[in-house]
Amino acid sequence: MHSCTPGFFLIVKRLMMLNTHQHSTRRSQAFSLIELVIVVVIIGIIGAVAVPRMSRGSQGASINALVSNLNAINKALDLYAAEHDGSYPTLAGIEQQLTSKTKQDGTLWSSGDTEIPYGPYLRTIPPISMGARKGNTKIATSDAADVGWLYYPARGIIRPNIRRIDGATDETIVSNVINTTELVRDDLVKD
Repeated sequence: MHSCTPGFFLIVKRLMMLNTHQHSTRRSQAFSLIELVIVVVIIGIIGAVAVPRMSRGSQGASINALVSNLNAINKALDLYAAEHDGSYPTLAGIEQQLTSKTKQDGTLWSSGDTEIPYGPYLRTIPPISMGARKGNTKIATSDAADVGWLYYPARGIIRPNIRRIDGATDETIVSNVINTTELVRDDLVKD
């Protein structure tokens, strides 16, 4: 006969279960080195896939901004010419003529004038959104460090100044814009 009572076995069984539970709880609070390495590798793979996609998204936004601004300025030029008997803004006054009210002859309109004002066609001249001249809004007929847009007054055409610092055309921008839009090289570069 056993001297142990059934209550004793229950107590031992409960102590064993408690010990096993504490051990498994302690075990689940820590990670093994292999588990950590697997997590780091997965994060690395996700980063390798996501980072290039995000940078392409930012480049795509810059291209879209450039094309949108180019279209806005050229439409403003067309509207100006339509309201000014086919004449385009002068090089000296283009920025004011597109962003202010003007008279039929292209001079600036003032509140005392009796003539009906035309324009403004743009609130401001938009900046170029990519390349070495990024952020510039100045309009000129030739490249300079502060020129964002190149203007051809005889034809009433504006093109983005996508010149590199060395003065050569930034062919990367040209090809990216052409590949993502319906524009052609002549829309962007005058050779």
